[in-house]
Amino acid sequence: MKRIILIVLDSVGIGEMPDAGEYGDTGSNTLRAAARSTRFSMPNMKKLGLFHIDGVSECNGENTESFDGAVGRLAEASKGKDTTTGHWEIAGIISEAPMPTFPEGFPDELLDEFKRRTGRGVLCNRPYSGTDAIRDFGEEHMETGDLIVYTSADSVFQVAAHEEVVPVDELYRICETARELCTGKYGVGRVIARPFIGEPGGFKRTERRHDFSLTPPGDTMLDVLLENGKDVLAVGKINDIFAGKGIGKFVRTGGNADGIEKTIEYMKQDFEGLCFTNLVDYDMLYGHRNDVDGYAEALSYFDAKLPELLALLKEEDILMVTADHGCDPSTPSTDHSREYIPVVIVGKPVKPGVNIGTRKSFADIGKTVLDYFGLEGAISGKSFLYEILKEKEILD
Repeated sequence: MKRIILIVLDSVGIGEMPDAGEYGDTGSNTLRAAARSTRFSMPNMKKLGLFHIDGVSECNGENTESFDGAVGRLAEASKGKDTTTGHWEIAGIISEAPMPTFPEGFPDELLDEFKRRTGRGVLCNRPYSGTDAIRDFGEEHMETGDLIVYTSADSVFQVAAHEEVVPVDELYRICETARELCTGKYGVGRVIARPFIGEPGGFKRTERRHDFSLTPPGDTMLDVLLENGKDVLAVGKINDIFAGKGIGKFVRTGGNADGIEKTIEYMKQDFEGLCFTNLVDYDMLYGHRNDVDGYAEALSYFDAKLPELLALLKEEDILMVTADHGCDPSTPSTDHSREYIPVVIVGKPVKPGVNIGTRKSFADIGKTVLDYFGLEGAISGKSFLYEILKEKEILD
């Protein structure tokens, strides 16, 4: 039984792309920023070859000549730098046009209908840090019941509400209404429910966040796998990002540690197909808050847990570790950054010490996944499978 465990380290970019300046991201390098922290330690990923990837050696000084995995660097062919676009491209959909953003806030036409449908007013309505939004508008929200609506440089419509003022289930229904409204020219990649608790001066977001994404406009590697009888298991916000399309089973998580444990639980089960995991804390807790040390600690934690994941790999299992965009915590910006992403691949079928260089699209991952299962699919990308397989596996 063949299995691929695909883990996305959300926002762990590895250096600016050539067009980064068009996105305001010149000089961004998320991994380098984290590696400069004294709390950064990734010896296991180093052993697999992370620092042999094109342009990454500067993040860790000297490398050994040999490494145990196969590695590469992938460019984003899509227009954009958001989570939805990145994950969709990994799965085989290249977005020719960026999803809409609202740097001046959402127009009255959209919000008037949103207010009419929900029966609640709106506060904020401009690009804002999520933690700052509840700090600055939370008390007024509690007094009036009006919803805190805000966006960012990314294609998102976010709704924050105190759990004692707007119960979480009601907040989810409100966000479903927003999702219905946010189509066409208002078709943001995600509507995000942001529940919080606490009192003025001490508000805190909870783990009951929920993303409501656009449905992918075409089939992805997930659909192809599912239609061919393979298991597709989703961990974290993967199910939300794909609006459930192509997902067999899913489980939500309360952060990186929980996401790793849920992945381990799936790996202990018998299945044939894909386990697709998103670890969100790098982006949500550290990148967007410019917390370099926190980012470094989170990467170090994943690295420390990596041996547990490797120990669970079966004879024909392949583990892939990648990202979906950047979010450099050392720049003045708190938004995503237009960066290359890494791919680190390991497993008994994988030939060690292979560097596949710089690829033209994240979609090469999706094409490689399908290729491993011997499946064809009308998705973008070019497989690198036979560059990374041992000769015995190719002959088999």
